[in-house]
Amino acid sequence: MRRRTYLQSMALGITGLAGCIDSPGRSTGATTTNGERGVRVKTVAMNLEVPWGAAFSSNGDLYFTERPGRIRRIRDNDHKIIADMTNRIAHAGEGGLLGLAFHPKNENLAYTYQTYESGGTLQNRVVRHRVSDGFERETVVLDGIPAASNHDGGRLLIHDDALFVTTGDASDRQRAQDVDSLAGKVLRLTLDGRPHPENPFDNEVFTYGHRNPQGLAFDEGTLYSTEHGRDVNDEINVLEAGNNYGWPDVTGKSDEYANPIATYTPTIAPGGATFYDGPISQWKGDFFFGSLVDTHLHRVRIDGRNVVEQERLLDGEYGRLRTTFTGPNGDLYVMTSNQDGRASNPAPQDDRILKLQPA
Repeated sequence: MRRRTYLQSMALGITGLAGCIDSPGRSTGATTTNGERGVRVKTVAMNLEVPWGAAFSSNGDLYFTERPGRIRRIRDNDHKIIADMTNRIAHAGEGGLLGLAFHPKNENLAYTYQTYESGGTLQNRVVRHRVSDGFERETVVLDGIPAASNHDGGRLLIHDDALFVTTGDASDRQRAQDVDSLAGKVLRLTLDGRPHPENPFDNEVFTYGHRNPQGLAFDEGTLYSTEHGRDVNDEINVLEAGNNYGWPDVTGKSDEYANPIATYTPTIAPGGATFYDGPISQWKGDFFFGSLVDTHLHRVRIDGRNVVEQERLLDGEYGRLRTTFTGPNGDLYVMTSNQDGRASNPAPQDDRILKLQPA
């Protein structure tokens, strides 16, 4: 049952059963997994335009960005546009309205990562919004992040009262090695936008030497990222303050730079990442990310800093997979990215948000 012929998914809480998993190596539908419990794929929303960042509020509402500049909310069976910023967002190539995160202590505040045009040039910035006021801008938390039509980073993650931000090299690779530049980095800020006091270079930079980091996820106090290589060596990295991850001098492992714990050649273009702690027992503690080029959901089991098991799920069934995240009950969600101009033939329902749960 391939992606192009599957026409029975329903939006907004109506379950579309894309297939149950029976046994290792054998699938009756969309995917296979090594485990005895079945998994079903439910379509939560469809007919979206390049969904990118996602965050749940404390009452279980799902908010997400669409790259052209909209924020949508799913509440029960109600799916609506909460904010339209398309006249202020530069949806140019990989740029646009990207990451989204809620303030951990004030849910009326949320952060987005935005590409915009100023003086004929592209820039990226992090903005804080008043949620109850239609996501009106409260303040610009950080501005002047270099932007381009490629390699804009854009992922936001809040952990332990710190805001982490991924930035790409904005198609100028030498910026990644310059610790005074905001490009090609993972940044760490306080929640009001100041450089975190424990940062290694007395500025916003947490780690450097990145090409285009796309996923961030914490597990037991350790920060992991996914990153796009050029022609070889997409990476999973463990991020530690002050480390240099080598771009553009090297991708993959070397004796001079911080080494990835996994690489992928041919490249698969890994997207947003999460650790799973939901009801599917065989996935507990595993690291998940979507693949944009190789069009599958990737599961990784990590023991310490060693990758001990990997598996491809939803292989080719839903096309390009951008963002992977977990919900309030631990369920795994995946966003497709087939309306971003890179997919050759998007399905009629694209783009979609999918939910993986026990059958």
